[in-house]
Amino acid sequence: MSVQELPTEDRRAWMGLLARARPERLAALLPAPLPAHADLRAPEIGAVMVRGRVSASGAPFNLGEMTVTRCALRLTDCGTVGHAYVQGRDRDHARRAALVDALMQTGRAAALRAQVLDPLAAEEAAARGLRAAKAAATRVEFFTLVRGEDA
Repeated sequence: MSVQELPTEDRRAWMGLLARARPERLAALLPAPLPAHADLRAPEIGAVMVRGRVSASGAPFNLGEMTVTRCALRLTDCGTVGHAYVQGRDRDHARRAALVDALMQTGRAAALRAQVLDPLAAEEAAARGLRAAKAAATRVEFFTLVRGEDA
């Protein structure tokens, strides 16, 4: 399956999941030895400008810079190309994320989804639920009693 045949939303979802994953967890789910690959762009560290808006209709402004690591590689056996951008300075994280991106475009996608992506998605959902529960515990609800003269 080529990149053009993949639904954009699916690829965007797994690339986002890989970028948000903790590097040590991704390394545990995709242990060495890594599949054979050739670097198109070895993992390199740089910075990107983060932009923000005050509201949906507000003018964009430069919020600041963020350190990222990017990587592009090609699988040796089939020539499939994978890309990754991850926050921070972890070259290994970027390499593993690019490998998973490339492998997800091959016939190994179903096995890789079960081995790597599904556990990462479940852990992310659990962490999000825990944060939501902690936030809900601090929520204050205000209410007004109806007084007799208001009736």
